[in-house]
Amino acid sequence: MDSKVGEVLLYYCYCEVKDPEKLCAWQKALCQHLHLTGKVRVASEGINGTVGGSKVATNLYIEVMLSQPLFKDILCREDFKSSAGGAHCFPDLRVGVFKEIVPMGIDPKIVSYKETGIHLSPQEFHREVEQYLAQASQGESDTILLDCRNFYESKIGHFQGCLAPDIRKFSYFPSYVDENLELFKDKRVLMYCTGGIRCERGSAYLRSKAVCREVYQLKGGIHKYLEEFPDGFYRGKLFVFDDRYAICSNEDIISACRYCGTLWDQYKLCSSQHCRQLVLTCPSCRNKGLTACCPVCQEKELKVTSRASGQTLKEECECTSRRPRVPIEHVSQRMLDTGKD
Repeated sequence: MDSKVGEVLLYYCYCEVKDPEKLCAWQKALCQHLHLTGKVRVASEGINGTVGGSKVATNLYIEVMLSQPLFKDILCREDFKSSAGGAHCFPDLRVGVFKEIVPMGIDPKIVSYKETGIHLSPQEFHREVEQYLAQASQGESDTILLDCRNFYESKIGHFQGCLAPDIRKFSYFPSYVDENLELFKDKRVLMYCTGGIRCERGSAYLRSKAVCREVYQLKGGIHKYLEEFPDGFYRGKLFVFDDRYAICSNEDIISACRYCGTLWDQYKLCSSQHCRQLVLTCPSCRNKGLTACCPVCQEKELKVTSRASGQTLKEECECTSRRPRVPIEHVSQRMLDTGKD
């Protein structure tokens, strides 16, 4: 159970949970018994988790989850996405009850996972993207390939020709849709995210606006796509929400160091104590002391480190304040840029 050679599991299951508190207590006890670390969100609409541990522990975890009466007829082994890692990929175990199993900020009773888009297998999605890129290169596409993730995720990896909203949180996605409805009018939308869960609620919200012709989503997300198409239409790294920050399936680097512009895609936390932003800074720049996400943080870091230890500030940095919370897309320019990468 304590072996450091292990893996990280990512999964979710939408279902009706009558007693979230009871499920939460059971889940916490199960993870502790198997020496798993990670994050598990429980709600009346289901469960969403990413946990790490030895392969013996993660295999046992899957078996127990599949035998749980609540998930027995819904979850299957293929719903668990795995990658190399272990318990060391997370600082601790956090299991809790929330209103949503993925924080979109919309009451599940108003926009339900039951109203989701049409699921496409990785093979079907691959064919759709291939056709989309071919048509887009001729300026004939009526499709939008939509990345439902945050800007720092799509920055280090995305599908060719995608529309990647410059949003910081998934809870901003509904506002993004509202502010850009004209962009989606009469379009076929192909949506994707890391493991599929954000597309469940995101596609349901987009469908509720009744402007798209069709809404599709990648089943199993980028995780499952890369298992079958490691050298497909997804380029760069896949961002993950643990201490690894990213996993790779190809050698492409599509992002650059924030300071010198050299190709670089390994995130670090901003070194300023008051900030929790991620920053791309290459080893050369880090050796020069360029370890913060922006000049304001860099300056504040110097001031904070000169103060008494343990004193931290709670505020947003220049990076956040200068970025529009919800960007407005320019339809004509977006259509011109579609298919380029």
